[in-house]
Amino acid sequence: MARKIGSRYTAHQILGRGSAGTVWLGEGPEGPVAIKLLREDLSSDQELVGRFVQERTALLGLEHPNVVSVRDLVVDGNDLALVMDLVRGTDLRTRLDRDRRLAPEAAVAIVADVADGLAAAHAAGVVHRDVKPENVLLDMQGPLGPGGSHRALLTDFGVAKLIDTPRRTRATKIIGTPDYLAPEIVEGLPPRASVDIYALATVLYELLAGFTPFGGGHPGAVLRRHVTETVVPLPGIPDELWQLLVQCLAKAPASRLRASELGARLRELLPMLAGMPPLDVDEPDVEPVREDAADVPEGPEGPVRSAGTAVRRGAVPLVPGAKPSDSNRDTHTSMRVPAPDELAGGAHGTARAPRAAGAPRPGSARNRAVTRRRRLVLAAGGVVVAAVVGVGAWLAASGDEEDPAPQDTNNSAPASP
Repeated sequence: MARKIGSRYTAHQILGRGSAGTVWLGEGPEGPVAIKLLREDLSSDQELVGRFVQERTALLGLEHPNVVSVRDLVVDGNDLALVMDLVRGTDLRTRLDRDRRLAPEAAVAIVADVADGLAAAHAAGVVHRDVKPENVLLDMQGPLGPGGSHRALLTDFGVAKLIDTPRRTRATKIIGTPDYLAPEIVEGLPPRASVDIYALATVLYELLAGFTPFGGGHPGAVLRRHVTETVVPLPGIPDELWQLLVQCLAKAPASRLRASELGARLRELLPMLAGMPPLDVDEPDVEPVREDAADVPEGPEGPVRSAGTAVRRGAVPLVPGAKPSDSNRDTHTSMRVPAPDELAGGAHGTARAPRAAGAPRPGSARNRAVTRRRRLVLAAGGVVVAAVVGVGAWLAASGDEEDPAPQDTNNSAPASP
């Protein structure tokens, strides 16, 4: 059913739902648009509405081929909406769900596009704060790029900042997606442009490997890994690309490249990546959940943790109180900032290493079968060794009966008087 959004726009059908609101296919004076209608409880927050209006100038002035432009911000009664360009395609998360990982050339081309968009945003003083595959759209109607990639556009600029108002999040809270959070955010520092570079490098790692470098398990463990662990090398990629990834995943923000530098360096690497197949690595095993890990809220399907079980990635709403009908692909969470002793309690070293392709997971049925076979082989070997030793002892005993050896007087008992 169509509904009016302000005086200039009409929303016709729902394109998707998220924890912050609903995206509609709409119509405006200049043609089709995408309308992100924020939830009613957000639109009734006068502080958020004030910030919404304050951000208007910065968001409307952000124009770049790799950014989904915000055309208008609507405040009308209970409606609070961002009117954006309509991109006919899909998001990068959907592409990953289908393909699991991308060929290096396509992955690097997509991330280079996003880096170019971030460079324009950072130059305008705008930090995205929530770079992740869900917020990267692929234009399916445009020409194909290197490796058959579609042009990538970054969307949802300003949404995380709008939601992150002082009344909704205290200084002890984190707004973001655990897998993509820079260490300085985990430690409670204000987000600057370098947090977007860290998140984008995490996205590139995920496109190449099929999993994020520090993700998996309890969100508290994920946050700790960002601060205490180093990234695990990915076999099979050129060293130049790996060094670029390592630099952009540096713990120190000042060590990371700027967005413009990252985009240029990635494009320089495209020729050497042509024709390379996707990497063949398996995801590392997820750590079991600990009951003393950092607090997380309820997800759309109930509590996101339980003793002794691994946590499914995603399904943690950006805003407390998000309804269960929200998209289960939302991976935002609002968490407390871990204390220094909690961060120090993590393993200082390399993050969980990917398993070789085809290797069984520890604890899996396949792994237990392999372990049983090894035990049987070892047991059989032990029987053979025991048999050989027994035969040797029997032969030695037979020889002793024919030609007794002299006693070792050092160990003999004293003779009776």
